[in-house]
Amino acid sequence: MSRTIINRKAGTITLFAFDEEEGLSEHTAPYDALLHVLEGMAEVTVSGERSDLKEGEAIILPAGSPHAVRGTKRFKMLLTMIRE
Repeated sequence: MSRTIINRKAGTITLFAFDEEEGLSEHTAPYDALLHVLEGMAEVTVSGERSDLKEGEAIILPAGSPHAVRGTKRFKMLLTMIRE
C-alpha cells in the first residue's frame, strides 16, 4: 500500500506499508531518494549492497542506482524523492 503525501515539481513524499516478505522489486529511479523506516524492519539493497534497517534508520537511494526493498517484518517507510 502507498499514499502520496506531497507531489510537487521539486519532489514527492510517499508513505508505504508492507507485510512481511513484501516490498519493491529491483528498479532504478532518475532522482535521489531518502528511505526512512518508520516502523518494523526491512532489507534494502542498493547496487548489490544489502543493508538491514530498523525503525528510525534511513538510507540514501542514489539516482540511477538499482535498488530493492523487502520487509523482514511488517514495516512502514517514508520515501522522499528530490527532483530538483
